Amino acid sequence: MKLDPKSIRYLTVEDFRVLSAVEQGSRNHEIVPTPLIAQISRLRGGSGVQRSISNLAKTNLIAKVKNAKYDGYRLTYGGLDYLALHAHQKQKVIYSVGNQIGVGKESDINVVANHEKQQCILKIHRLGRISFRTVKTNRDYLRHRTSASWMYMSRLAAMKEFAFMKALRENGFSVPEPIAQNRHTIVMSLIDAFPLRQISRVADPAGLYAELMEMIVRFARFGLIHGDFNEFNILVKEVVEGESEGKGKGREGDEEDEENITLVPVVIDFPQMVSIDHPNAEMYFDRDVNCIKRYFSRKFHFVSDVPGPFFADAKKQMMLNPGKRLDVEVEASGFSRKMARELESYMQEVGATGDGGSDREDGDEDGEDEEEEEEEEEEEKEEEKEDRESQSDEIDESSRRLGNMKVSEGGQ
Repeated sequence: MKLDPKSIRYLTVEDFRVLSAVEQGSRNHEIVPTPLIAQISRLRGGSGVQRSISNLAKTNLIAKVKNAKYDGYRLTYGGLDYLALHAHQKQKVIYSVGNQIGVGKESDINVVANHEKQQCILKIHRLGRISFRTVKTNRDYLRHRTSASWMYMSRLAAMKEFAFMKALRENGFSVPEPIAQNRHTIVMSLIDAFPLRQISRVADPAGLYAELMEMIVRFARFGLIHGDFNEFNILVKEVVEGESEGKGKGREGDEEDEENITLVPVVIDFPQMVSIDHPNAEMYFDRDVNCIKRYFSRKFHFVSDVPGPFFADAKKQMMLNPGKRLDVEVEASGFSRKMARELESYMQEVGATGDGGSDREDGDEDGEDEEEEEEEEEEEKEEEKEDRESQSDEIDESSRRLGNMKVSEGGQ
């Protein structure tokens, strides 16, 4: 399912009332009866309701279920997308929708613009996507799931991510700015950065490694464990200190600029974040730490001499210096423990946390990346033997500055 906003401009007020009626009816009905749609929408005259139903069905915002026992319709993810977009437009959060710049296991990422022409990120949660890919291992669980329940879980994921992002941002953590949340969507600031996994070389891997480990420990001091802290969910922003005004500098000037470049990590993706009091908190903490250790060893050939960090030490620091408990704040903000348990149960059943029936889909990419890296290293060695002087200069120059890597704007 890909966001296709081109038809939204042609929908009438009546169409949205009928679409909203189908959404409301979906809370208690897998297939919403047509008479109930007319009743909830409160439109006068049956012809108007039927006309709107026809328009919505043609654009795949609602769907008629074949061989149903009664005449009715179900809400599609496209319909939920339009309801969320309509709400964001009414609140003047979104004015236009741009290209899709990312597709995750259970989310889509689009560039959008607000009424002031500022670009933002629209994240659309689509829980259920990986569930159908892993249907063999999750058949018993999926048998009791409907499209409506996937949408409910997507809402919970968006609510949780927005609540944690807001709390983290307000307490000085390096995360995107949360702007708005509606249904299964989140609007956040666009970060001019790119994922850690796309970086082939860093000038100071030890410094970046230490900063990432400090972030994991700082999360714990505030009562939180990220739960999915890896190269896919860390963006790296390049900040130039004391940037000179002149342009067209030679190579010496570029080297001076490189010394003034600071890499600032920005953490994203929070649906799997848990409290430090969670029964499996230590396992999640250790997994976050080991993900970074393995990645830096494989990608940057860096292994730290400093052991840890360890969960027991992080928790001890939190107890000795009690401060804000963001896990408690998020619960108080409206995302209840019941909601958290429901979402966590889903994540575990479909393997989205790494505990359940399937490994991370991106894990296959990791294996492919390793093979590609090995092949590239062998090719580079052969090239260096053939023409060591010229080739080494080109390789050094092409990988010297991270800013030379061109990626899609807002790589989150």
